[in-house]
Amino acid sequence: MSTADVVIVGAGPTGLALGVDLARRGVDALVVEKADGLFPGSRGKGLQPRTMEVLEDLGVLDPIRAAGGTYPVGMIWKDGEKVGEHVMLDPEEFKNAAGDSAFSEPWMVPQWRTQEILFDRLVELGGRVEFGREITGLDQDEDGGYVTLHCASGPDLRARYVVAADGGRSAVRRALGIGMTGETVDPNPVLVADVRITGLDRDNWHVFPPSGDDGYLAICPLAGTEDFQLVAQFPEGTAVDTSPEAVRKVAAARSHLAPEDITEVRWASEFRPRAALADRFRSGRVFLAGDAAHVHSPAGGQGLNTSVQDAYNLGWKLGAVLADGAAPSLLDTYEEERRPIAAQMLGISTGVHRGEVRRGAATMQLGLGYRESSLSEDTRATADTDMDAVVRAGDRAPDTRVEGKRLFEAFQGPHWTLLAFGVDAPGLPESVRCVRGAAQVPYGKGLFLVRPDGYVGLAGDSADGIEEYLARFGLRR
Repeated sequence: MSTADVVIVGAGPTGLALGVDLARRGVDALVVEKADGLFPGSRGKGLQPRTMEVLEDLGVLDPIRAAGGTYPVGMIWKDGEKVGEHVMLDPEEFKNAAGDSAFSEPWMVPQWRTQEILFDRLVELGGRVEFGREITGLDQDEDGGYVTLHCASGPDLRARYVVAADGGRSAVRRALGIGMTGETVDPNPVLVADVRITGLDRDNWHVFPPSGDDGYLAICPLAGTEDFQLVAQFPEGTAVDTSPEAVRKVAAARSHLAPEDITEVRWASEFRPRAALADRFRSGRVFLAGDAAHVHSPAGGQGLNTSVQDAYNLGWKLGAVLADGAAPSLLDTYEEERRPIAAQMLGISTGVHRGEVRRGAATMQLGLGYRESSLSEDTRATADTDMDAVVRAGDRAPDTRVEGKRLFEAFQGPHWTLLAFGVDAPGLPESVRCVRGAAQVPYGKGLFLVRPDGYVGLAGDSADGIEEYLARFGLRR
């Protein structure tokens, strides 16, 4: 029987991001995947600014930058003629909402390429991935010490903790008996395919509006590749054919393209947009993350991004418990913090799909935080009315320059960071990095403990309580 401190089920963006985070913390983690290789399709292709910040911290920003590009302007077609542009993503709106972030708009990278980059980073860090390992069931020890995962092929797996990142039809979630509550966002099924095309430029996202009984057709050039992502909507009740011949046929029927203009169909799938949230994100020593915990409409690009940030939240907490000696109760805060965020993002993605929410500030995910979390402590004496414009405990720690250096450079890595602005810094554990400076906008004056995931854990006027706070995470002088 194979053993590991953590077994991650699913080698999608969620599982691989979590694997990277645990590997850099020295945690013995194993990623297992039912398929024989990485997912081959584009599917989730938009990386929001907050996710770009996460990827920078995980050490993959340069290849992500090199692999992608910005979103093109939409071009509306009718009867084989271009009839007008449609701005799907307003760069100025994103720029105005970006604030301190170095990333002012979504970055397009096909999901398959994002996964390749995370996989390469995981291997670089010494992480392990095993393909062809289907999970058929699990048992948790009565004393709660270990989880045994039963596999269809190969030996069973034994781990102290398990993370289900195996998608919307999660076998682990079903084995745990955890239900999902949700709704159909749109009853009309959708075909999505990665194709090679001649006869269309790569400067536009080509949109062919519905005509007669046919739904819309949209063909978007996938940045960093020679491919296009083809998306076609069908009437409710249609059995969607995903064969290459059918993909060529629907493109020819709804556009000026001939079937032979689609020279290659590289991947195709069918889905029905829905929104669903798992009733729980944890059962004993097993956690749900990504699509196993929440399923989004693809509109607005929230699913993959919310999923990667699940991993980012859970990774440092597992590391604190397994490597630093923090109390296992710390892991209770994963569901406490992430389930409300997932519910909020489901509302936004559904709103974008239905035209009720505009892509922009609401979809960038920079404003998300954990002010209500039990991990957020704000002990400053300043009246709340005076704190609206400054950072509070639970907020994403903004980037700014202190003595010419970005704070995000100080944050990068698996450590905690203490910001001492306008006050003296206390003695700290060696693993806590300290940045000193004058009072900073938008922080103001005080001490700010920044968690490994870039959120302010404690904000105070003095060192009172800092030592006790850090001890909760196994960090002591």
